[in-house]
Amino acid sequence: MLVKVFGSAVFGVDATTITVEVNIDKGIGYHLVGLPDSAIKESSYRIAAALKNNQYHFPGKKITINMAPADLRKEGSAYDLTIAVGILAASSQIKADEIGNYIIMGELSLDGSLQPIKGALSIAIKAKEEGFKGILLPIQNVKEAAIVEGIDVYGIENVVEVIDFFNGKGNLEPTTIDSDIEFSKTLDFPEFDFSDVKGQESIKRCMEIAAAGGHNIILIGPPGAGKTMLAKRLPSILPPMTMQEALETTKIHSVAGKVKESGLLTQRPFRSPHHSASSVSLVGGGSYPQPGEISLAHNGVLFLDELPEFKREVLEVMRQPLEDREVTISRAKFTITYPSSFMLVASMNPSPGGYFNDPNTPVTSSPMEMQRYLSKISGPLLDRIDIHIEVTPVPFEKLSDTRKAESSKSIRERVTNARLIQAKRFVEFNHIHYNAQMSSKLIREYCVLDEVSLQLLKTAMERLNLSARAYDRILKVSRTIADLEYSENIQSHHIAEAIQYRSLDREGWLG
Repeated sequence: MLVKVFGSAVFGVDATTITVEVNIDKGIGYHLVGLPDSAIKESSYRIAAALKNNQYHFPGKKITINMAPADLRKEGSAYDLTIAVGILAASSQIKADEIGNYIIMGELSLDGSLQPIKGALSIAIKAKEEGFKGILLPIQNVKEAAIVEGIDVYGIENVVEVIDFFNGKGNLEPTTIDSDIEFSKTLDFPEFDFSDVKGQESIKRCMEIAAAGGHNIILIGPPGAGKTMLAKRLPSILPPMTMQEALETTKIHSVAGKVKESGLLTQRPFRSPHHSASSVSLVGGGSYPQPGEISLAHNGVLFLDELPEFKREVLEVMRQPLEDREVTISRAKFTITYPSSFMLVASMNPSPGGYFNDPNTPVTSSPMEMQRYLSKISGPLLDRIDIHIEVTPVPFEKLSDTRKAESSKSIRERVTNARLIQAKRFVEFNHIHYNAQMSSKLIREYCVLDEVSLQLLKTAMERLNLSARAYDRILKVSRTIADLEYSENIQSHHIAEAIQYRSLDREGWLG
């Protein structure tokens, strides 16, 4: 008897429906075709034990299983339940009438219980697009899949529940989640709040500008000045995610197996990889392609602490994703594109000893050592960072001040208002939502300068020997500063403030 069951494979962040054809005939043997990997080939042992331990039998006949399309490589153990249901239906142990209306996925344990899978949200989205009635998957994945409306999502704990479901005996109910309620759970009292930061008012101002325009920022200062403390608090002032952003972010984390039982991700991600990270862990890829840290930080913050300690080749792979806001992994057999629209926040000491340019501490590093240290960060990478700011140690008077500083909630209100102005400005552009994403054409259209501002910028360009990219970055930052002040036009003081945020372009830093 021939039966067709449907599963799903995830490539990049999108799913592809897989048809599992199971044919049982006279003879003996188990034949699995359609480019399965070792984990799928081993599924027969898990399936046989799971069925036997639940009083069902694995047919002792010739079983041929084809996974179509046959030229697409299938990977992982998530097809266990798909194949098991196909074998049960082909051997008439369960009714096959409704099987074709559902996507069935899950990894089987030997006792018949199910282990979670990756990419449940992508699978559910694809199932809805292709008109399936529902999806059956492990109960651990049910919250993320149930985000998709218009399709029945059933959480399964044991293979017996699936058998009873198709035989009409079970009492399985589809899981429903109110996305609006999940999405409205905003973090008004974050774990890391700017009210905890003493002093550093100028740095908070920079952080506000960076958050308002989505600008990349680098903090330079001696140990203990508060660089990491400030960076960890940046997500608390970013505007709440839109539903579209939340779905995009959840899909990436689902593919990477990071969602677990949390369902929809409503808080912007904050990723902080160690400086021993490899290029592949940062941008993604590998023999079994997975999104890297820059994609897991999509719509959030990627924090690189002690930037010069990262290997130079690791940092250089971020050049293209920082510009294009997506990363394409190309191999001989596949090409995958992951979204990577993130805010880069980096921190660094100004020298190996950490105290270069600190008037209160003697310089312990030679000029050659400092040059070698700073040269680990290339000029093209620094050009892609809009704001460079020096962080100085906080004096005792401010550290001992018991008054509370401004909270993240009030700063976030200003940031959100500025983002609303930008959203209205770029309403006609699908992939542009804030100032940092502006192209050169849009910069010329929305960053028009008066004569005074133009002359000020020209002087800065000549004295600091800035590149054309740095010129664009200054205009983007000045546009954000103007938005924070609800100013329709960029004024000279907006340009002057934006020029101040190019510390590493000044003499004394890089040569």
